[in-house]
Amino acid sequence: MQDTPVPGYRTPASIIAAIILVSLVASAFLAWLVYFHAPTDVANTQLAFLPALNAALNTACTIALLVGLGYIKKGKMIAHRNAMFTAFIFSSLFLVAYITNHALHGDMRFLGTGTIRPIYFSLLISHILLSVIALPMILITFFFSLTGRFPTHKKIARYTYPIWLYVSVTGVIVYFMLAAYR
Repeated sequence: MQDTPVPGYRTPASIIAAIILVSLVASAFLAWLVYFHAPTDVANTQLAFLPALNAALNTACTIALLVGLGYIKKGKMIAHRNAMFTAFIFSSLFLVAYITNHALHGDMRFLGTGTIRPIYFSLLISHILLSVIALPMILITFFFSLTGRFPTHKKIARYTYPIWLYVSVTGVIVYFMLAAYR
């Protein structure tokens, strides 16, 4: 397969810079929301289902990612594309629900003690750091796919996919760990 743009065509640096800038602004906003914004519903009386919804959306994203991998391994590119768009939609819906939940309820505290505490925080820290890295990688990977630059898409997707999958799976694990120690 060849990239469809004219030979010698390079992706304008401004496009990659814009994707990275949007990702940095989104990450900074989320950090502000989680760590500095005062929640508006500390009693957790409004939309209390949001953490469970987030876990369900992450689970659905994980399933779509795994299905998408299966399709591409079978050479079913259209089905792969549809599965990856589905994963992207679930991740986007997750982000909206996550922002809403944190705006309303703030950050949930992990109440576990003993050995489970460092396990939880190791998982949480890796989840957060990789989610910040995943966002621009996902957007850039989608950009290459949408512009028909499949060899370039494939090269970056080899790194994007496992990070996206890890973030999606660990999001569900973090939810269940928080729920178990409430």
